[in-house]
Amino acid sequence: MWKLKIAEGNDPYLFSTNNFVGRQIWEFDPDAGTPEEHQEVENARQLFLNRQKEGFQASGDLLMRIQLIKENEIDVLSIPPARLGENEEANQEAVTTTIRKAVRFNRAIQTKDGHWATEHGGPLFFTPPLIIILYISGAIDTHLTKEHKKEMKRFIYNHQNEDGGWGFHIEGHSTMFVSVLSYISLRLLGEEKNDKNVALTRARKWILDHGGATYVPSWGKLYLSVLGVYEWEGCNPIPPEFWIFPEFLPFHPGKMWCYCRTAYMPMSYLYGRKFHGPITNLVLQLRQEIYLTPYDEINWNKQRHKCCKEDLYYPHTIVQDLIWDGLYYLSEPLFKYWPFTKLREKALKRTIELTRYNAEESRYITMASIEKGFQMMCWWARTQTGMNSSITLLDYRITCG
Repeated sequence: MWKLKIAEGNDPYLFSTNNFVGRQIWEFDPDAGTPEEHQEVENARQLFLNRQKEGFQASGDLLMRIQLIKENEIDVLSIPPARLGENEEANQEAVTTTIRKAVRFNRAIQTKDGHWATEHGGPLFFTPPLIIILYISGAIDTHLTKEHKKEMKRFIYNHQNEDGGWGFHIEGHSTMFVSVLSYISLRLLGEEKNDKNVALTRARKWILDHGGATYVPSWGKLYLSVLGVYEWEGCNPIPPEFWIFPEFLPFHPGKMWCYCRTAYMPMSYLYGRKFHGPITNLVLQLRQEIYLTPYDEINWNKQRHKCCKEDLYYPHTIVQDLIWDGLYYLSEPLFKYWPFTKLREKALKRTIELTRYNAEESRYITMASIEKGFQMMCWWARTQTGMNSSITLLDYRITCG
């Protein structure tokens, strides 16, 4: 049974400046819970599925609330509800009763350290990067137990749309970005291409019907390149040299919005290294499953500007494409030759220094889970070691919720 651990720490790789207040980590205890509690959990899961059919996609933190209400020993049903008819005016007694019930309920779901916990929900592209980095580092079976994989797959399946794809967020229309990442994640977690409930078959059909994975947007292209199911030649440049520009320049990347800056910093390192994981049998299978054209026959250069119309919120401008083409055709080829190779080495060194600084200053939590996934890929690309250290993995779990 899954239990939510609050503000406990008790791990040499976890850092805190406030005695772990606000930390939330789900852990699986095979011996926890009575048969009645197990049934209560299953009832909550079924309630979630029933509410989904009515249009409610959020989990409502049902499992967490069941646990906290029991731990706080507060009977949330002890105060009878005050109900008013459709045309009946509110009175003081009804309002007072409603407020008392609300306060009592909020006390019941408060954690022991004083805060109110909740799922970091909504976007559906947080989990796939973790699965990708654990796979390419060979640590997926070390750090993810059978129960972890089971719940990850449950989460992904639960939010699959009727058309077979997945949205950018839990209430969004299907997009190539998340559909490809979700499909690949399920395969990396051990699901077969032709699964029993045909969910993967439906997902693959949606991907191929919309042009295949060559139409995944830029972030998806980068994730797939790191995994090895897409070629770096099909990505628009993200030069790490921008990070060694003089800081007084108005377009220095350090002046970008913080979330943008901390995401594109590790992305530029990965692009500069053209890093990808091992080409395993599963990676070779995925190459054959998500494209309309045989993988070895794809003209990757022509895929750089492609983006599925379901993902395209704002069309590329001619100027934007010209800048990318200029970098791709003019500057990138130079970095294969001396002395420009030295410049790239310097840029990569500076980029990883800044990335490391961001990680250490945030106690390895970072501002959000997006850059955390990119950073973990950078650490592995740089040293090929470190994924067996809980210092990054545990805090990724905390960041993602």
